[in-house]
Amino acid sequence: MAVPSDAEALAAFNSAMSIETEDIVLPPENALPGASAVLDDPTLGFYLIAETDGELAGSLMITYEWSDWSNAMYWWIQSVYVAPEQRRQGVYKTLYERVVGMARDDGNVRGIKLYVYYGNESAQTTYESLGMHRSEHHIYEAPVWPGEKSRG
Repeated sequence: MAVPSDAEALAAFNSAMSIETEDIVLPPENALPGASAVLDDPTLGFYLIAETDGELAGSLMITYEWSDWSNAMYWWIQSVYVAPEQRRQGVYKTLYERVVGMARDDGNVRGIKLYVYYGNESAQTTYESLGMHRSEHHIYEAPVWPGEKSRG
């Protein structure tokens, strides 16, 4: 699990991921405080990190969704990033398997979900290779902050 001293590296990963996957530059005033918020408040979620030779190799964040239909929690995988030099070496698979194990151990997690940018076919192939499948649902969004634009 990530700790507060990982915040800067996680913010850098999040910034790199947003550019690579959606060509969006995260505002500096969001990246570090956003990563720090999760590390400081476990009710928001948690980050898992993978290290290789003492260096951060990859990370992902889990956030929570309560389902009244299931009377259980769903975990959402977000902010997935693997350092370019560590890709295709099992880093994400290791993180994903850890999430699945933690969810099963929790006893109140009904499922694990994630969303992926339509054009990110490489990520989709990875997720499918680990047994995930495309949901029957589409995700809609409605920006509510002034000046915020929908990206989907």
